[in-house]
Amino acid sequence: MIKLIATDLDGTLLTSDHTVTPRTLRALAAAREAGLHVVPASGRQPFSIGEVLAGTFLADGVVLGANGAVGYDLGRDAVLFETTLAVEAQTALFHALRERHPGIHCVSVRDGGATFVPQHGYVGMMDPEDHSRPGDLPEFPLTEVLSVPSVKLVVRDPAVAPEELLATALELDLPGVAPSTSGAPFLEVASAGVDKGTGLVRIAGALGVRADEVIAFGDNLNDLEMLAWAGHGVAMGNALPEVIAVADEVAPTNNDEGIAVVIERLAVNGWRV
Repeated sequence: MIKLIATDLDGTLLTSDHTVTPRTLRALAAAREAGLHVVPASGRQPFSIGEVLAGTFLADGVVLGANGAVGYDLGRDAVLFETTLAVEAQTALFHALRERHPGIHCVSVRDGGATFVPQHGYVGMMDPEDHSRPGDLPEFPLTEVLSVPSVKLVVRDPAVAPEELLATALELDLPGVAPSTSGAPFLEVASAGVDKGTGLVRIAGALGVRADEVIAFGDNLNDLEMLAWAGHGVAMGNALPEVIAVADEVAPTNNDEGIAVVIERLAVNGWRV
């Protein structure tokens, strides 16, 4: 019997216009009323998760941010756990990447996702929606950006696709780092061993929920571990092939309310897959 629903946001729970449809919200609300936990899990920082889910019951619950590095209770405005990327590891990766891709710049995200420390030159690469931050931001020398452990290190170069940066990072195979992509225009780097799967293990464990009592939804590479760990992993119809390959089921796309379709079926089946 399913006791916890974990869902990615962009490309999964959210439609292309970054909203949750009324049907999907009703399905998740019915699950909560039946006693199930609903946990949004995103590469976004907790504050950004709260902003995009504002006006829904999901904006007052427990969320998993920064690709599993931060557990956060939005209702209490409290960090539940945080795992940071060591200074030595992020510094070694950035300089090794820059040898291959000289145009890269980075951002250190800190303090449960609240603090944003961009390198000189990074802000001009941003679109307003990239990080849910205003474009008029202070910038810092690279040494200062890398001098403090990060919840997430963001690396980008407008001339290099995130997938190429990821391929380079994986080829370098440096210790202490876990690089990934989420569909955003940059590489996202967490501490080794940190991903949505390991973050979900911590949240589920605190709630007394086993893996076989979890259903997880996702569409991108940063969802792979979460779907693989959950008792039932669901790839959206718009998911990458790698995600579909590890999933137990493929739902309709995010724009076709795939989550609602699956949750409504679970409700009819007594919350069993």
